[in-house]
Amino acid sequence: MIRSVDLRGKSLTKSQYQSGLPRAEMDVAQAMTLIEPILKRVKNGNEGDLIALAQEFDGVKPAAIRVPQSALDKALAELDPKIRAALELSALRISKVHNDQLRSEKTTSVVDGGSVTERWIPVDRVGLYVPGGRAVYPSSVLMNVIPAQIAGVKSIAVASPPQKEFNGLPHPTILAACALLGITEVFAVGGAQAIALFAYGMNELCEKCDMVTGPGNIYVAAAKRALRGIVGIDSEAGPTEIAILADSSAIAADVAADLISQAEHDVMAAAVLVTDSPELAKAVEKELAVRVPRTKHSERVAAALRGIQSAIVLVDSVEHGIDVVNAYAAEHLEIQTHNAHSVAAKIRNAGAVFIGRFSPVSLGDYSAGSNHVLPTGGCACHSSGLSVQTFLRGIHFIEYGESAFTDIADTVITLAQSEDLPAHGEAMSARFENLS
Repeated sequence: MIRSVDLRGKSLTKSQYQSGLPRAEMDVAQAMTLIEPILKRVKNGNEGDLIALAQEFDGVKPAAIRVPQSALDKALAELDPKIRAALELSALRISKVHNDQLRSEKTTSVVDGGSVTERWIPVDRVGLYVPGGRAVYPSSVLMNVIPAQIAGVKSIAVASPPQKEFNGLPHPTILAACALLGITEVFAVGGAQAIALFAYGMNELCEKCDMVTGPGNIYVAAAKRALRGIVGIDSEAGPTEIAILADSSAIAADVAADLISQAEHDVMAAAVLVTDSPELAKAVEKELAVRVPRTKHSERVAAALRGIQSAIVLVDSVEHGIDVVNAYAAEHLEIQTHNAHSVAAKIRNAGAVFIGRFSPVSLGDYSAGSNHVLPTGGCACHSSGLSVQTFLRGIHFIEYGESAFTDIADTVITLAQSEDLPAHGEAMSARFENLS
């Protein structure tokens, strides 16, 4: 069902741990070659090209790429009241957490008469991608839209793939989530073509965006890589992953259920257990054997667990396990150990950390208040999850008066000359020619 990796008695480097816990192969470079014609087609095309691409890749011909307001209103009106209540409660919690991420303006008085003010200013326009296909992700609408709204982004558009079952519209629950949050600009377009639409814009259909965020498949990741620079991106977002650091105090049924929940996403999803307890490892294997056949998407789950990207990893101690999971830098990391809070304090690399038995990843996927758009593929070593900060830019406003300028002029001129950039120094000395 799932392979075993024995790291007991081994003290390895970060890269060696990473080699021992490989991720699913995802050839983004090859995908970039495949999507290049699509990107060009969107850049030079019109709505008809997007409709044709929907026929080719989604098997449906949308009546229009822009979702009409009537469809958004209908989706919200017909939304199951229980689902609406769940979305509203989750939105409240997400808003509460993300409101605390706002940064205040800060002015630093460098010297008398010389100051630098840092202001956090939102990007003007963002395109938010919400995937479709194997699952429906209204939660991703909330996770993308709410931080952008709190950041103060004035223009927000959402794209999600057209669905055969809904006459070329995105899934109605996604449309309802958009309507619930007041989003009126929604496009029935998926994959690389959606990212290209946001990056290039299209006359009379979609204004060019400054940034694109949101998870997606390999072709979405490839499009983000190809168009980065033309448009800002959050991350490339590869296959989802969970790592669980557990000791003998963990309950095997909990651990197995959490591994399965992540494997449910995709056959390339990674599910990794790191434990110093051989007894727990065996018990988890037994639980997987029982639970996987019972779950709805058992074939998908089994394929993910059998993949090279998934494993039960034996270590000497919890401390050893901490080194392993810090090297692995999982998108989602659960801590199910004695003194889980203290163990979590030693984690440096993870997209999000879930502490204790009652903080499973599923909670964070929907209603913890945290964001579920997180770095994958080891990118948690250097990148953060989606937040209000994603949509803000820190801009410095520099203001020096005559006295403060005069005091520092010689220093600037000296440094300019040392770099063989005399005109930089002359831009300073020129001010002395016309002092009041």
